Amino acid sequence: MLSRRTLLRAAALLPAVPVLAPGTASAATIPSLPPALDRRSFAPHEQRFAPYLATLAPMVNDMDAGGFFAGGWWRTPAAAYNARVQEHVFTLAWFHANARPWNPYKGDANLLAALDAALGHYLSLQHPDGSFPEYSRDQHGLAPTGFGIGYLAKTLRILRESGALPARQAQLTAALRTAMTWFLDAGNRVVWQDRLTWANQTTSGLAGATHALQLDPDPALAARLTEAFARLPALGQSPAGFFYEEGGHDMNYNFEVMLPELADAYLHSRDPHLVDMARAFTGFLSYNLLREPDGAGYLVNVAPSTRTSTRWYDEVRPDPDRTALNWTFTRQVPLLSAFMTAREDLAEARAAWAASTEPVPPLAKQDTSPRILTHALYDERFPSRRERAAAIADLPYLRSDDFAELRRDGAQDFLYVRKPGLYLGGYFGTRASRSRTGLTFLWHPDAGTIICGLNDNNYACWSTVFAGQAPDSNGSLPATYFHGAPGGREWTGGRAPAALGIRYGNANVTTDVLVTRRTLRRTVTANAAATEQIPFVLHPTDVLTFTDGTPVAFGGTTTATADGLDLRRGRTTIRLRWGTPLQATLAAGTVRYFRDGARRFHALRIPHQGTFDLTVIMG
Repeated sequence: MLSRRTLLRAAALLPAVPVLAPGTASAATIPSLPPALDRRSFAPHEQRFAPYLATLAPMVNDMDAGGFFAGGWWRTPAAAYNARVQEHVFTLAWFHANARPWNPYKGDANLLAALDAALGHYLSLQHPDGSFPEYSRDQHGLAPTGFGIGYLAKTLRILRESGALPARQAQLTAALRTAMTWFLDAGNRVVWQDRLTWANQTTSGLAGATHALQLDPDPALAARLTEAFARLPALGQSPAGFFYEEGGHDMNYNFEVMLPELADAYLHSRDPHLVDMARAFTGFLSYNLLREPDGAGYLVNVAPSTRTSTRWYDEVRPDPDRTALNWTFTRQVPLLSAFMTAREDLAEARAAWAASTEPVPPLAKQDTSPRILTHALYDERFPSRRERAAAIADLPYLRSDDFAELRRDGAQDFLYVRKPGLYLGGYFGTRASRSRTGLTFLWHPDAGTIICGLNDNNYACWSTVFAGQAPDSNGSLPATYFHGAPGGREWTGGRAPAALGIRYGNANVTTDVLVTRRTLRRTVTANAAATEQIPFVLHPTDVLTFTDGTPVAFGGTTTATADGLDLRRGRTTIRLRWGTPLQATLAAGTVRYFRDGARRFHALRIPHQGTFDLTVIMG
C-alpha cells in the first residue's frame, strides 16, 4: 500500500489546472443527442439514466476550459469556488466508462477531456487541511467535503476499473485521504458538534469514507470511521427518533437524504449502529406520514419540518426516487416497507415508461442530483405488495385506535393521539427554524386527512392569528397535558387517558384542547381580537356547506355568516361548530397534493373578539 507521503508527492508532481472565470469557452464539447431516445433500450433499473443522458451534452458544453461546471446546472451559488457544483464528475465518469446500447458517449475522447478538466478544477478547490468550500473560497465546509468524499471515491472507483486518467487517480487517492483525515477528526467542530446541526451532511462523509477505504484500506482511518459510526446515534439522532436538521426535524432531509446515506454506508460497512438508527427513525416516521384511505399515498405532517416543505409521498414513486436506497433496511426494519414503492408497482411504472412514445425530456437546471445515479449502482430489493401491505397494517394509527404517544427532545414535544374516530398531531414547545407549532393535523380512519398545517407559511398553519397575519404557531408554544379537561391531573406519557387535555400558549393566547373518542374541542382565550385559521386538505368531490345553508365552491372563496361548517367526504361527515354566528371564509390556496394535484389546500378563517370555542365532531 502506498504511503500518504508517496501519494502526496505524486500529486504534487502533476500540473496544476488553472481556474478560469465562468463563461470561458470549453476546451471540449460533445455532440447532442437526437430528440428521441429509444426508451425500450434501457434496462428497467437504468431508466433513471435517461434524463441524465439527455442532459449530458448541454451540461458538458456549458463547462469552461478550466473545468468549472458553468451554466448553473447543479447547486447554488453557481460560482467557480463552489465545490458542490463539481459533483457531476461522477456523472461524466459513469457515461464515459459504461457501455450500454443507449450510451453513445462510452469512450468519447472529448467527454474524457471534460472529465479531466472538471476533476482538475474540483481538486484545485481543496484546502491543505482536506476540506472543500461551498459558499466562499475560504470556507472549510461540512457539506462540500462530506458529499465530496462520496462522489470523488465513486469516481475514483470508475476510473480505476476503466483504467482512465491514471494521473488523476493518484490525485484523487491523495485528496480522499486528506479529506477523510479532516472529516473523521472527532475534534473537528465543523463536522462534529455536541448535537449535529445537519446530520445528513455529517453522515454523507461517513458513507463516502466507506467507499474510499474499500479502495485504499487504512487501519487508522478505518478505526476512526468505526468510532464515528458509534457516536453518530447520540449526536445525530433525537430521542424522539428523527435526525437533527437545523435545530429539529425535517422530513425531506431525514427521509430522502439522511436515511439513504445511512443505507449507502451500511451496504459497505455493515455497522449495526446504522440499523438501529434506521429502526428508530422508522418508528418516528410511522406517526408522521398520514396514509390516505383511497390509496393516493401519504400526506406529510410537515408543520414541524425545519428546512424544506415536502408535503406528500405518492403511493407509487417511479424513477427518479430519492428514497429508493432505503430498501437496504427493509429486512431488518420491516415497517419501513410501508413507505417504499412495491416492486410490482414499480415494475408496472417502468413498463409504462418504456412503452411511452414521448421524448425523454432533459432535466431542468438545479434538478440534476447525481445522487440519483450513484444509488443506481446497487441491486434492488423493493418489498412485494404483500410485504408492503403487512407493513402498512402495522402502522401505529392503523394497528390501534386508542393511544397517546408523547415524544420529546429537550424543549420540543411531538404528540400523537389516536381515538376511534380520529388521529391528531401536535408539535409544542420551542419552535425550530421554519417549523410551525401547535396542532398540526387531524385524520379520520375512513375520510383520511382533513386538516394538515404547513410549515414556513403564516397563512397555512393551524393557528390563532393576530393583526398583521401573526399566528401564535410562528413561535414557541409550551404545552401541558392532562387526564381529561385541561387543568386537571397532569399526564406525562404512558397509557392513553379516555379523554386527553392539552393546554398550550404564550403571553398573548391560551388554547385548551380536549380529545375524546370522536370529538375535538378547541377553546381559545386571547388578549386581543384575532382570527382562527384552520388549514384543510380538500378533495374535489367533497361537499361543504356552512350552517346557514351557503354551499362552498371547491377551489374558490366562499364567505358566510354561520356558526359552523359541514364537510361530507364519501360516507363520512365532519361537523365543525363554533356556537355563535360569525363571518367565516373558506378560501383555496395554490398548494396541491399528490402527482395528480386533485387535492387542494383551503384555509378556513373566522375572525373573533378574543374568545373562540370550536368543536369538531368526526363522523
